[in-house]
Amino acid sequence: MSKKEKRTKGMGKENYKASLQRLQLELVKLQRHLIKNDLQILIIFEGRDAAGKDGVIKRITEHLSPRETRVVALGKPSDRELRSWYFERYVAHLPTSQEMVLMNRSWYNRAGVERVMGYCTESEYQNFMTSVVPFEQLLIGSGMQVYKYYLDISKDEQERRLLDRRVDPLKQWKISPIDEVAIEHWDDYSAARNAMFRRTHSDLTPWFVVKADDKKTARLNVISHLMSLVDCPDKDKHAEQPDTNIVFPFEEKHLKNKLIAP
Repeated sequence: MSKKEKRTKGMGKENYKASLQRLQLELVKLQRHLIKNDLQILIIFEGRDAAGKDGVIKRITEHLSPRETRVVALGKPSDRELRSWYFERYVAHLPTSQEMVLMNRSWYNRAGVERVMGYCTESEYQNFMTSVVPFEQLLIGSGMQVYKYYLDISKDEQERRLLDRRVDPLKQWKISPIDEVAIEHWDDYSAARNAMFRRTHSDLTPWFVVKADDKKTARLNVISHLMSLVDCPDKDKHAEQPDTNIVFPFEEKHLKNKLIAP
């Protein structure tokens, strides 16, 4: 654990709130810049069940204009969508000019839960894996900024959070049939994740891995990291210094040294 991670992990509630507010002010600057310059930003969040995607997205969008900010979390595809081009249901939700869209799971469902649970055929999976990077390159070529984050948690932490969902009456809405087999299929999800990283991590659309066992640390560092990537003249350079042991680009070595949960 790095010194910065230890400081963040041990921070009190008030220090966390102060740090979060400072970063949320930076996000407001980013949104003003986005609107002024007719930009489009798409942020994809992936990760295991209970990895903390909802919490990160909530803190990013909390003080942004709802007119120019959208959160997309699609449910089960309809029969019509199942017969359509796979990316079609997602294209309808892409950001337009002056918008920021945050996807709570995305087309990468095909590389994760659909692959593990057998919801797609081998042919459908392989077609997705060969077409997703060119698809994302088309988006970037059209002027869209695309950022991909994978929230990574340990097996023990996932088990603890899933149990908390079952006993907390305020979290009942988060429970899904997939939760019941998440731990059982841990190794299968790891294998699917690793294949996804290896085949869909590119120079134009890299995967950024977020160590998310500590929710507060993850939230602060994702926002800091996002601000380090975007071009925003008014941003505070001191606010864009994420801990590189918490948010880092995918590399094969991280699977071997277990920086990414096995």
